[in-house]
Amino acid sequence: MNPISNFHTHTYLCKHAVGHPEDYFKQAVADGCSALGFSDHCPYPENAPDYWPEIRMTKKEAYGYVEEVRALGADSPFPVYLGFECEWDNRLYSWYKEGLLGEYGADYLVLGSHWLTRGNLHAYIPYEMEKSALFNYTEQTIEGMRSGLFAFLAHPDLPMGHGRKWDSDVEACMKDIIAAAKDLDMPLEVNGLGMHKEMWPCEKGMRYSYPVDEFWTLAAEAGVRVVCNADAHDPVTVISQARDAREYAARFGITPLENVLKGK
Repeated sequence: MNPISNFHTHTYLCKHAVGHPEDYFKQAVADGCSALGFSDHCPYPENAPDYWPEIRMTKKEAYGYVEEVRALGADSPFPVYLGFECEWDNRLYSWYKEGLLGEYGADYLVLGSHWLTRGNLHAYIPYEMEKSALFNYTEQTIEGMRSGLFAFLAHPDLPMGHGRKWDSDVEACMKDIIAAAKDLDMPLEVNGLGMHKEMWPCEKGMRYSYPVDEFWTLAAEAGVRVVCNADAHDPVTVISQARDAREYAARFGITPLENVLKGK
């Protein structure tokens, strides 16, 4: 098989994945990799909103993460990039720009829009079935996309991840996200991890948590740029789930970007 890239990789530091950066790197070498990006859940400053600290590294741990990833890139047969996956909250703009991109020297940031922010409370969007929650989440996500901080939007169809039914309201929200991506020339991610989560019934039978056919039909029609990633939480999936994502994208005639950071 031809080597492929993956720009969505987690490590043990997020506390719900296994393996050190070196473990993912070695697996990527074995499985055929053209570029590898690490994007574990970012740390937040002490005065930041309480964005689920139990699933992310601390500021102190981040220095070790940076050192490990940079060491891998020093003698690698392919580019190795340092990144972080972030939530959007405009109160954290300076931390992302001056902290993650500045102090820690990240090559890129990923917008992983998991939660709807309500003040200092954060609701996981797949569990929030009210229409108002989805509308507010969509606005929040597009605001983050427009910040100019992020290389791509991870799992843009995540709101479908807990059995939400595709209806006219969902379609309108997803069209807004796709239109924003098109306007901003911002890639959207086909996420291989979602293909290995719990499946849900729909009118056509069983579907993935995500990616979702209806979304990617619209995305393909709009001609947005697409990146296919593993969202790896175990070294064995670092390339295999990226291949799964590519096979899914091919069903819609989508040719993904091979290096989402090329030219940046």
